[in-house]
Amino acid sequence: MELIPIIIYGIALLFIFCYSLIQIQLAVKYKRYQKQQKLRLAEVDCEKFEPKVTIQLPLFNEKYVTERLIDCIAALDYPQDKLEIQVLDDSTDDTVEITQAKVAEIKAKGIDIVYLHRTDRSGYKAGALAAATEDAKGDFIAIFDADFLPEKDFVKRMVQPFKDEKVGMVQSRWEHINESYSMLTKLQAFGLDAHFSVEQGGRNAGHHFINFNGTAGIWRKNAIADAGGWQADTLTEDLDLSYRAQLKGWDFVFLEEVRAPAELPAVMNALKTQQFRWNKGAAECVRKNLGKVLRAEDLLFGTKMNAIFHLMNSTIFICIVILALLSIPILSIKNNFEEYKMLFLVASSFLVTLPILAYFYWTSMSRNYTSKAKAFFHFVFLFPMFLAVSMGLSLHNAMAVLEGYLGKKSAFI
Repeated sequence: MELIPIIIYGIALLFIFCYSLIQIQLAVKYKRYQKQQKLRLAEVDCEKFEPKVTIQLPLFNEKYVTERLIDCIAALDYPQDKLEIQVLDDSTDDTVEITQAKVAEIKAKGIDIVYLHRTDRSGYKAGALAAATEDAKGDFIAIFDADFLPEKDFVKRMVQPFKDEKVGMVQSRWEHINESYSMLTKLQAFGLDAHFSVEQGGRNAGHHFINFNGTAGIWRKNAIADAGGWQADTLTEDLDLSYRAQLKGWDFVFLEEVRAPAELPAVMNALKTQQFRWNKGAAECVRKNLGKVLRAEDLLFGTKMNAIFHLMNSTIFICIVILALLSIPILSIKNNFEEYKMLFLVASSFLVTLPILAYFYWTSMSRNYTSKAKAFFHFVFLFPMFLAVSMGLSLHNAMAVLEGYLGKKSAFI
């Protein structure tokens, strides 16, 4: 009977250990990405490439930031005759009137901008994007959530990789407007920066699947259609479409050097809502796409392994909860059953997971500092705090993952 908790505990430990091995190889590959990045920045490309681009701005009750967003997009440095702006407003509050007035103001300046309002909100964000894409004039679709403020040359720089007709999507790096607002925002930035450097860059350098992050990226319109279009059967329509497109053979590109500043959730309830959707949506994408990845005959073993832990990364929260719940029973078994001594000795080697993850996050954080001593001081402070908050959210996030795996549907919040 005592073997049952040992087996469950061991599986959870093994998953976390394998996850850490995937992260360390991404850190190594990120070094290769940085070299590729330097070569890319050093290249002088004289060929002019300015295709027709449609920018989509999905909104839902964003009255405090909608004017700022539209002003920022209207000021982008890109030929006006090659740019269309679609404001996709599903709002049910004052955002409607505020946004309509701002769109009229921008339109009066000769900018090609249209206001599209839905009243049923079917399919949520995916539904809004799907409906608008049918009428988009551009061959390329840029998407920005309401709290993003892209740099003026964003579109010019992001369309360059599309000279390669195999490229279906280009993703930029998120920056953080309010990173210094509180300890909560600093810790969010700490975690997201690792994704928008080591993970995305490492996967890209290794020719593995990466994901569109829902905003601050540009799609080739044909790639969206070829992959089956926007679908609303998961809460992370961006991850879902990313995998369907790459399974169709489209290449994705991550440009770390192109930045898109945005706001981080400033209060815990907002963060929990965001985390719940991200983690549940990822689990729903596992149900929908992981089998297709594993059955794909043209994918290398390394790409499949990275895809497993990419799609299932939120499962780590379930593992954390399992380890917490079984820690006392396992300690009791260790003290009372001598025959399992060797098994526990082997399991202790999994403690290497912590320094591996520390190196992964250090690789991300240290790149922003000229002084390694200062970087190390900040890292030693932030890394344990980040782990503590992650542990604190583990039960909440684990419930989201379980709902996703069990197929329980919920609204897009």
